[in-house]
Formats: sequence, structure tokens, C-alpha cells
Amino acid sequence: MAVQPFPSDWRTALVLVPHPDDPEYGVCAAVAKWTAAGRTVHYALASRGEAGIAGMPPEQAGPLREGEQRKSAAIVGVDDVAFWDFPDSNIRDTPELRAKIAETIVALRPDVVITIYSGPAWAPGAPNQRDHIEFARAVAAAYDSLADPPAWLFENGPEPTHCEVVDGYTDLAVNSLAAHEVYLSVLDPETPVVEQARRQVEMSTPAVPGLGERTVGFILKRHR
Repeated sequence: MAVQPFPSDWRTALVLVPHPDDPEYGVCAAVAKWTAAGRTVHYALASRGEAGIAGMPPEQAGPLREGEQRKSAAIVGVDDVAFWDFPDSNIRDTPELRAKIAETIVALRPDVVITIYSGPAWAPGAPNQRDHIEFARAVAAAYDSLADPPAWLFENGPEPTHCEVVDGYTDLAVNSLAAHEVYLSVLDPETPVVEQARRQVEMSTPAVPGLGERTVGFILKRHR
């Protein structure tokens, strides 16, 4: 089936992810386009990424990564960023997590919910993280529990059903990911942060013939 354009008949989106930098590794070019058009995008993160910086204690890494995430979100026009304090690297599809997701959806009433990929691997030899898989499953379960769910639920991942054309927005996406400066500099000390960010954004915004030179891909999981 051919990839379809991302829906346009919505005003508010909720991006749900387990860790800081998850939006920037996937969807922030699309977010930049949406907010520039006057749409509202909310971010909610299960954790503060406190286990994500090698050699840095969680009590230091968590606040640092929260600050980097808020700065990163602001670059693409997102000023509502919530952190839930589930344990980084041990996020599981629990009743407590499902309840928090459902509570957030009900409170914000978005038209579109977007989350991270639930599949076992991004590509051959590139396994998905367990936190990602468990979190995305919890999002789907929470969505299914609602009497009046949002119109759309998407995952950002490979083999998309829909895409948002982001020609002209990838520089903002690079700047947004590069705002995770300490995280990226520890992750790959040999490569400048902006170079890391540009490489990732280029990889995550492939061309889709007939639609755009740069696109962000989404997998439709639910539609009512």
C-alpha cells in the first residue's frame, strides 16, 4: 500500500515517549512544521532519562536531561513538556503507566496521539529498546480503554503508512536534537554534537517519491 499524507484535519497533538530525546530522534521536524502552522503539540515523557548518561549519577543526569529536553522542545514550538518519573531503563507496561497515559489523554483531549515504535527492531541488526516496546504497548492499551479516544493513534517507526512532508524544517530538527548537548557529547565524544544531530535527522527523514524530499514516517495503529 502506498504511503499516504499525514492527516491535516486536526488542531492538537500529544506526543508520548519514554525518554528525553525520543521526540528529537523521530518526529521533531514534523512537530516544527505543525507548530509553525498554528497547531498545538504537547509532550509527555515517562521518565527524565536519569539512567541515560554513562558515568553520571541519576540525581545529576535526570535534571540535566530534563533541562535539555525543555530547551529542545522550545526550539520546535512546544512549551508544554510533562515528566512522569517512571524509572528510566525499567519502563514496563503496567496498570499504573496505562492509567497515567489515559489520564493525560483525557485531560488534554488531543485529536492525534503519537508515540514511539513498538516493534522488535528498527531494521535488521538494530533492535528496539525494551522501554520503547513496553511504553508503546501501554499507550495502545490506554487508548483502547477510553470511551471517547482521540481520532488517531500513530507510532513513529519504519514501514510507515503515513508521512508528513518536512522539506524546510530539518534545520530546526537538527537544532532541536543538538540541544541535548551533554547527552550527545557523552554518547559519542569523537563526533561534534551538531554533526551527530544532522546525521540522525537525515536518516530519520527519508524521501518519499511523489510526496517530498524529506518526510517523517508514521504507522497508523488506531483510527475511529
